[in-house]
Amino acid sequence: MMGKRSLPRRLPDNAARAHARVIRTSARKLNLMAQLIRGKDAASALAALTFARRRIAGEVKKVLQAAIANAENNHQLDVDRLVVAEATVGRSFVMKRFHARARGRGARIEKAFSNLTVIVRERAEEKEGKE
Repeated sequence: MMGKRSLPRRLPDNAARAHARVIRTSARKLNLMAQLIRGKDAASALAALTFARRRIAGEVKKVLQAAIANAENNHQLDVDRLVVAEATVGRSFVMKRFHARARGRGARIEKAFSNLTVIVRERAEEKEGKE
């Protein structure tokens, strides 16, 4: 046998994930966009990100679209029943830069990077009798 065995899938069968590393914004700012979409169904989360005025909303939207595409193409889930189950933000590295100031002084500028993971899950079938 060549190679090693693949690990078992960590997510349940009704979920799919997308992950973006090294997003050029601080984790605190990125988490505001993650909070915006947590718990929403996929279509309304995409709409919210489309009209959000923050610069980083476009990156978050790309990750959400990737998670939806993974659910549809890799796991054969129904796109219309997808819900954003988790949107987690983590810190990545920080680039340190130097900014010259008055009187020969210097100030450190920190350019933070973040990671984002979005997990979408298929909702259970709703009861048809609710009206």
